[in-house]
Amino acid sequence: MEKIMNHPMIKHKISILRNEKTSTKEFRELVSEIAMLLCYEALSDAKTKKVKVKTPIAETEGLQVDENNYAFVPILRAGMGMVDGVLTLMPNAKIGHIGLYRNEETLEPVKYYCKLPSDIKNREVILLDPMLATGGSGSAAITMLKKDGVKKIKFLCIIAAPDGIKKIKEDHPDVDIYCAQLDDHLNDVGYIVPGLGDAGDRIYGTK
Repeated sequence: MEKIMNHPMIKHKISILRNEKTSTKEFRELVSEIAMLLCYEALSDAKTKKVKVKTPIAETEGLQVDENNYAFVPILRAGMGMVDGVLTLMPNAKIGHIGLYRNEETLEPVKYYCKLPSDIKNREVILLDPMLATGGSGSAAITMLKKDGVKKIKFLCIIAAPDGIKKIKEDHPDVDIYCAQLDDHLNDVGYIVPGLGDAGDRIYGTK
């Protein structure tokens, strides 16, 4: 399943995010805010448990999410820009990291780092990457998580190309995709059009 967001506030933030004149600070803040909104939607099926709560007026029954059931895993390095936003909603979730870079000639993902919580197989994993272009890195990261025993994975991205959506759905039809904006196509060097440029460079001000 893929869900493309249509909320006016998300579209508003994406328009600012795309602008080449948007500052590094504002770009970073927008990525975090959009990630929080995506995560809010992705957690709509979160399992809850009943708890007793004493208000200043009376005792009542409430619901709480068990954060020990979840882990956030950003794909380095751009995925790190989404972490603060998702932690706003679930601050006690564990964090893993997967390092992949794209070979500029073949466009294939190359693994260089992977560190996950020891009990990752017992958690629902929310994978984070702002850009879903060819889908190669996302698919490779999902494969790595599955090899470690993860049963339920959701993929959060801000901008996606049709190629990337198709790749994830073909390789991992059991993974739900939550996307803020579906763009038109990839150019001849694998960048999303119209896109927003290199998300990592714009988050960290490296170009």
